[in-house]
Amino acid sequence: MIIQTDKKVILASASPRRKTLIKYLFSNYEVVPSSINEDDYKMLSPYEMPEFLATQKAKDIVKTHPDAIVIGCDTSVVLGERVLGKPKDEVQARNMLSLLSDKTHKVITGVCIICGDKAMSFSVSTDVTFYELDDDEIDEYVKSGEPYDKAGGYGIQGLGSVFVKEISGDFYNVVGLPVSRLYREMIEFLNLIDG
Repeated sequence: MIIQTDKKVILASASPRRKTLIKYLFSNYEVVPSSINEDDYKMLSPYEMPEFLATQKAKDIVKTHPDAIVIGCDTSVVLGERVLGKPKDEVQARNMLSLLSDKTHKVITGVCIICGDKAMSFSVSTDVTFYELDDDEIDEYVKSGEPYDKAGGYGIQGLGSVFVKEISGDFYNVVGLPVSRLYREMIEFLNLIDG
């Protein structure tokens, strides 16, 4: 279901997973990662932060690409009121996985689409429940190196899939891009800017 548009499409993200998923929607696109500092926005609610950051990323890139359709994204893993970012080392990765063990957390992806002076944004939330993890499983996973560039310290599309007991919502949202919702929003957005 490739979306046709004459405009240049830019993904404002360096995530390799988002680059793979956006190919389901567009045959031609560019990747121009945003340079905003996410740490400047820690005061926001964990449930508002992804959509806000996605908007900031898209706005950052549209300044230098005003005629393009820019898609900004941000994903947070939220346990209660706590945001679990990307672990910086083995200790953080182990701690995050221990926190997620035998619990349900939310994965929230915010998306913003901007072209010129038109913009729309939305968030998608998915509940993910982990099995109870033992120390050996956590150690083996951390040694694999997979946790380090992923919010929450795991990749549902990789080795981390064995931890997942149940998922309620959009699987691709957990990977980093809610493909089906973005498809529908993008059709609406193109009607808005072409109309």
